[in-house]
Amino acid sequence: MSDSLRIALAGLGTVGTGVIRLIETNREMIAARAGRPIEIVAVTARERGKDRGVDLSPYAWVDDMLAMATRADVDVVVELVGGSDGPALTLARSALDAGKGLVTANKAMVAHHGLELAELAAIAKAPFAFEAAVAGGIPVVKGLREGTAANALNRIYGILNGTCNYVLSEMERTGADFDEMLQAAQEKGYAEADPAFDIEGVDAAHKLAILAAIGFGTRIDFDAVQTEGITQVRASDIAQADALGYVVRLVGIATLEDGGDGPRLLQRVRPCLVPFRHPLAAVTGPTNAVVAEGDFSGRLLFQGAGAGDKPTASAVVADLIEIARGQCGAPFSVPVTALQSCVAADPGDRNGRDYLRFTVADRPGVLAEITAAMRDAGVSIESMIQRSRDHDGGEVQVAMVTHEGLERCVTEAMSLLEGSPSLTAAPLVMPILKD
Repeated sequence: MSDSLRIALAGLGTVGTGVIRLIETNREMIAARAGRPIEIVAVTARERGKDRGVDLSPYAWVDDMLAMATRADVDVVVELVGGSDGPALTLARSALDAGKGLVTANKAMVAHHGLELAELAAIAKAPFAFEAAVAGGIPVVKGLREGTAANALNRIYGILNGTCNYVLSEMERTGADFDEMLQAAQEKGYAEADPAFDIEGVDAAHKLAILAAIGFGTRIDFDAVQTEGITQVRASDIAQADALGYVVRLVGIATLEDGGDGPRLLQRVRPCLVPFRHPLAAVTGPTNAVVAEGDFSGRLLFQGAGAGDKPTASAVVADLIEIARGQCGAPFSVPVTALQSCVAADPGDRNGRDYLRFTVADRPGVLAEITAAMRDAGVSIESMIQRSRDHDGGEVQVAMVTHEGLERCVTEAMSLLEGSPSLTAAPLVMPILKD
């Protein structure tokens, strides 16, 4: 075997220590598959003396994280610090500027700065890999970049956040409401103490922007991702979806369309109604799943553990093996100079069906007001469910499913109802995912 691939590891949280355990446990197998040994030579973290459950004595401790980028005995820097900016980004830039390879699990950094880092990697002729940034141990980045390389993809979508999927599928299983299931997710370690990035859809949006760039060969554009979380989904919505033949899932969807004057990219993260027969309906718990639709491959499903120390460490080391083999390709499928620029597509052009839920005062004329707004906006109603929330004549929930039509019509109907004293809460609109 040739000389070792020497790595410096920044960040010794659950993923960083998982990388150490994996490399130590499977050292010989990894070397055989990589064609040479993979050796950790230096590590760093905020606290040197903390007990992390792994032996750090074989590795040099680096007090100044940025010094890793200039060490002569380092070939690849593994960044597991986290954060879209700050020290993580500075280290990433410094490593690539110095001609070192860069491996990261930092989805926020890749979503915000991936294009810049890919440009630096191209200039330095250095590898830049981030399999672990999307969907944990699922090899979806490699799957899209290589497995679908001969296909024109027109849609990429999936369940991209395990916290949200756990909360929604447990609401479905137990009949409990959102707050109770979020607390359960926090107690089990599936949700952070501050879960905003997860439940507001930001984490899923980071991943979707990365997948869209890889799958479509487009310039990454996180700012164009339209994001909505799951905080407004109620147990009653779950029950009504079930009665209609659907489950509720937070789904990130990216589609690439020909706009006549150039490609148009639509990127959205929203809670959706998913038909029972769709593969995503069976994805429960803290699991991720990604669907890619190619012109020759048809529908492909990637599914597995979306987070955790072992799955994410597995993805990090898989990138290192690929670099050791000398097989690390373009980060976003094509050379950075060939990435397409896209205009954000108008979501009003989406043609589909929607679930609409209104919480209204229980008094005469309210239903007529809602249906009049639907009529005036050109929204055709397929079915309707009315359910009382209490027995004292207080509030009523009215749920509707629309016939297929343009989204701008639903948006107009919501605008017509805005500020109505009949509505006691903001309406909820959830698209129905097509088969």
